[in-house]
Amino acid sequence: MENSLSLASLKLQNQREKEEGKVEEAWIAASAAPWPPCAKAIIGFLNKDEQEDDHGSVNSRVSRKLNGSTKGMRDAWEQVKKMRDREDDTNQRAAFLEQGLALAWMEGIHTDIVVKPGTGPPIPAHKAILAARSEVFRHMLSGDSQCKAAAGESFSLPELSHDELSILLSFLYAGVLHQKVPERHLHALLVAGDKYDVPFLRRACEARLAAAVEPRNVLRTLEVADLSSSEVLRERAMDTVLEHAEQVVFSPEYDEFAVRNAGLCVEITRALLAKQMSTTTSTK
Repeated sequence: MENSLSLASLKLQNQREKEEGKVEEAWIAASAAPWPPCAKAIIGFLNKDEQEDDHGSVNSRVSRKLNGSTKGMRDAWEQVKKMRDREDDTNQRAAFLEQGLALAWMEGIHTDIVVKPGTGPPIPAHKAILAARSEVFRHMLSGDSQCKAAAGESFSLPELSHDELSILLSFLYAGVLHQKVPERHLHALLVAGDKYDVPFLRRACEARLAAAVEPRNVLRTLEVADLSSSEVLRERAMDTVLEHAEQVVFSPEYDEFAVRNAGLCVEITRALLAKQMSTTTSTK
């Protein structure tokens, strides 16, 4: 009888150890899996106790993970959920504001001013939105009695085409620069963002143009960077010129560029000489 009980007890113990081993293997596999960042953070939190006590038994480590760390996991998950809820709430509020303002503009609801581009038909807008987005527009719209624009009046942005003005107004209402905006329009919008003091538009155009700089468009990009006083874009363009100097400097476009931009040509020449001198010094 005692032998039978001992044998049964031994089998039960072996079965328990196998189950615990499977749990441990599953935990290790989960830790190595390609989880999203939030899930990795939770698993890393649960792994912390194992790193603090490398001498504990498999049984005790599994026990801590499944029991002792349950509260920590729950707390971490609650924090992740709260962060996700706050993000969703922020996105919903942004969408609410964006859709309302954009709808008012697209449907011409209570527009009170007309903006004239250099070419093409004028576009109705709202003084309040223009003034809120740009200090320059605010001064243009709320100056003295001679300059102040009354309801139904207009003002002009002659440097912009109809399409460019439409993109500018869309950005002022919605804060979105669509991916399909042509490069030539981005050039005009960057200059407009600088001229009319719209920093958010300026940064959006800088980022898009800087990511697209290559030898074929670097000279035009450098011109626009100079016109808009964009140091970020100027540095990116100059680096591209130095990297592809022969292709750029001996291109047909460079002759026309040199006629229009003597100062930039001097900068390019000096930068090329500095690079050559640095290379010569390093090889000695």
